[in-house]
Amino acid sequence: MAGSIDVKSKSGLDYTKAPVPREDRMSRFSLTMAWWGCCSAMFWLVLSATLAEAYGTRDTLIGMVAAVFTYVLICRILNRYAIRTGVSVSLFSRLLFGTRGSALATLIFSMTATYYAVFESSVIAMAATYQFPALSYHLAVFLVILISVPLVFGDVQTWLNKLNGILLPFYLAGLVALVWVAIAEYGYSNDWLTAPPSTPTDKNGWWNVWVSYLGVWTLIMVSFDYARFGKREDEAYHLSMNFGSLFWTVTFIVGGAIGIFIVKTLPMEGTISEASSVKAVIMLMGGLGLFWVWVTQTRINSANFYMAVVNLCSFSRLSLRRPLSKAGSALIIISIVYALMLADIFHMLLVSLAYQGIFVVAWVAVAISHIVFNAPKESIDAPGLDDSAYPEYNAKGLTAWFVAVAIGIIVMKIDAVSSFSAPATALSGFTLYWLLHLQPALEKAKDDLAR
Repeated sequence: MAGSIDVKSKSGLDYTKAPVPREDRMSRFSLTMAWWGCCSAMFWLVLSATLAEAYGTRDTLIGMVAAVFTYVLICRILNRYAIRTGVSVSLFSRLLFGTRGSALATLIFSMTATYYAVFESSVIAMAATYQFPALSYHLAVFLVILISVPLVFGDVQTWLNKLNGILLPFYLAGLVALVWVAIAEYGYSNDWLTAPPSTPTDKNGWWNVWVSYLGVWTLIMVSFDYARFGKREDEAYHLSMNFGSLFWTVTFIVGGAIGIFIVKTLPMEGTISEASSVKAVIMLMGGLGLFWVWVTQTRINSANFYMAVVNLCSFSRLSLRRPLSKAGSALIIISIVYALMLADIFHMLLVSLAYQGIFVVAWVAVAISHIVFNAPKESIDAPGLDDSAYPEYNAKGLTAWFVAVAIGIIVMKIDAVSSFSAPATALSGFTLYWLLHLQPALEKAKDDLAR
């Protein structure tokens, strides 16, 4: 019989089958330490520097401010829901798409997190080869995978929060040291604040920057899965400090500004990328630079591996007759990361991520539409019921999701309007889900009037 799941049936401490019960929620400090590991990826520094090279510093900063406002608004809606219900992306997706339908959402989430783990782990391996030229890349990859094993088997509540808490001072000290050494070595100039694009560009630079940040809404899904561990009495704190303006300002604007300054100050070889940026850091700081790179990437990979593993567990539960254990999922994820790091197919991964990003944007749009228009009418326990309480497929939710994805991909393929791909996906997903659920209400109202 369908009903609320007994919390004793949870899978370990990851709650892949049930909401996080109130008694097992994390303290403010513990959740803060765990979540803020997501702000330290080299990716944020490199992304801002790359965008500044293409659109100029001024437009990049404007676009980043617009991105902060967007993320704050979206996370306020999604993460309040996660805190109040304790459900994960996987459990919530059953409401939107049905049990079988939600399996696709969890698979995409897991694979996206896995791809990011490949990138961030590769940064560590490249940094090691720059610092130790005699070290082959293949051996460096093996060593990185070896030291990443604890991350794959870790979880938010037991020690990933402690690990990120320990590494936080080293990350902050390294960030300050990077800026300090760069100024000491090359001097300081305000020119980086007014740097124009490397080549003439259109007048919509800030828009293109903003859209670029919309393409990494995977982090919004990550924030949803972390927010479910927050206590309801700490909701105001989490929505302002952890998932609100402070976090996104530090991640996008502060980290982004530092990335732009470093790239404009340090001599870089070739085009701006994580590889060239890491090489510049190693040349500037040596062994301390390697240690700092390891700290930054380990902190973000604590989230990447965790999301990849628990969502693969959810996918297997929703789609296979014999669900994978957490240990089995962890072994599969670490094996995939190892194989992809050795295969050197980053271009293919980037193409895959571009398409997966459209699916993620559409998921976020549909989720917001449901919370805004439907969640107020349903029981607080609705998203946490047993799998049997939901249909295998929710046609309305799947239609809104897939049509939005199709629209996003079509727009992405048209060069003249490709920068509207993510906004078009979000707007169509939100509107379609609302319209499909509004239809029955309109028909009922029409019948009532007829009587």
